[in-house]
Amino acid sequence: MKKILFAILLMAPLSMFAQKFAHCNTAEIITSTKEYTAAQTEIETLAKQYDEDLKRMQTELQKKYEEYQKEAPKLLDNVKQRREAEITDLQQRLQEAMQDNQQALAKLQQDKLTTIQELVLAAIKKVGEAGGYVYVFDASTLPYINTTQSTDVTADVKKALGI
Repeated sequence: MKKILFAILLMAPLSMFAQKFAHCNTAEIITSTKEYTAAQTEIETLAKQYDEDLKRMQTELQKKYEEYQKEAPKLLDNVKQRREAEITDLQQRLQEAMQDNQQALAKLQQDKLTTIQELVLAAIKKVGEAGGYVYVFDASTLPYINTTQSTDVTADVKKALGI
């Protein structure tokens, strides 16, 4: 009797146990937000400012080096050493500025992206809960999604974000 009952349970339609799955393309969603566009503009503006500052420093370094090259034969040893130290100091400051600028841009970009990702995640959770989905997968990071068994909610997430 137990075997028959077990066999009936195995043959029962599995649809009563079906779970709903969804997927969305977070890369597409993120790049569609107005926050992303604003962040990109801010980062590009800051990068331009940093580039201009570095170019000014490079021009100053080049000018001092050329002056030193012209005057070196006539200079006293202690003046030569002072000028060489000054040029070396400018080179070091230029290198430090380049590194600091790169780090500042990377940090700004990461901070902005994290904020945007949090907004998108909140919208995905909202859509997932409203749709009764068990999982909402990120289609931009998965190699394959069976679209017949998973619903694309990218448009719903965009709508939840006001895009």
